[in-house]
Amino acid sequence: MKAYVFPGQGAQFVGMGKDLYEKSEEAKQMFEKANEILGFRITDIMFSGTADELKQTKVTQPAIFLHSVILTKTLGSEFQPEMVAGHSLGEFSALVAAGALSFEDGLQLVSKRALAMQKACEVEPSTMAAILGMEDAQVEAICAEITDQVVVPANYNSPGQIVISGSIAGIDQAIEKLQAAGAKRAMKLPVGGAFHSPLMQPAAAELKAAIDNTNFSNPVCPIYQNVDAKPTTEPSEIKEKLIQQLTASVRWTQIVENMISGGASSFTEIGPGNVLQGLVKKVDRKIQTYGFQ
Repeated sequence: MKAYVFPGQGAQFVGMGKDLYEKSEEAKQMFEKANEILGFRITDIMFSGTADELKQTKVTQPAIFLHSVILTKTLGSEFQPEMVAGHSLGEFSALVAAGALSFEDGLQLVSKRALAMQKACEVEPSTMAAILGMEDAQVEAICAEITDQVVVPANYNSPGQIVISGSIAGIDQAIEKLQAAGAKRAMKLPVGGAFHSPLMQPAAAELKAAIDNTNFSNPVCPIYQNVDAKPTTEPSEIKEKLIQQLTASVRWTQIVENMISGGASSFTEIGPGNVLQGLVKKVDRKIQTYGFQ
């Protein structure tokens, strides 16, 4: 079975999507439609902006979504998914690719999500850190020891690679404890907020209103969602898990394991970069991986 996966924030690069725009009339029309919906020419920033302009959350998230979704559209009949998943933001790309959301609705939700997350980041200084070389249970236990600050596992990316999220003081405490406990590496990431933590609750509340007012359809295949790593096809369940996603962990390792258990024989990453292909290989090096950029 063919599994398709879609990347999240951090995969962006200057020049992304430019080839698509220039080579495909359909892609060009979709990009121009996106400029209209967003109210600014995101294509100018994607194709020829600076790295700093591109890494603003309000730009990054729609940019990655557009690259992935428009690229999927240009694949035509070659895109025959039997299961899909997306890492964090990539879940929205996966839902549009699988027909659960329209392109226009997906873009509007991604834009609202980005703006809501940016606002939540400004409420309290917060950050994230990558932890390498420790068992999941060890990281979970050390985060749980810190009770005077918010610090939680945010991304289960692959065996031995977890990202934690929380207040700056909480992350500092956790890094110190994790290093003392034998982590190979424990390093802060260059992000301006505690994504996938309780500190994103204001953004989740804002996004819930938008999701509740958006029409979702049954996808053409199961989507394995971040919150519980289980396959879902029921629109009401999909919506509920999308809302929970902002404050819950991204269970990527479990998603890949469950897709393989569900029959996935190959994984194809659609969108900028090849990070997800690498993470799949860390779960099972025998699985075939491909990419469309």
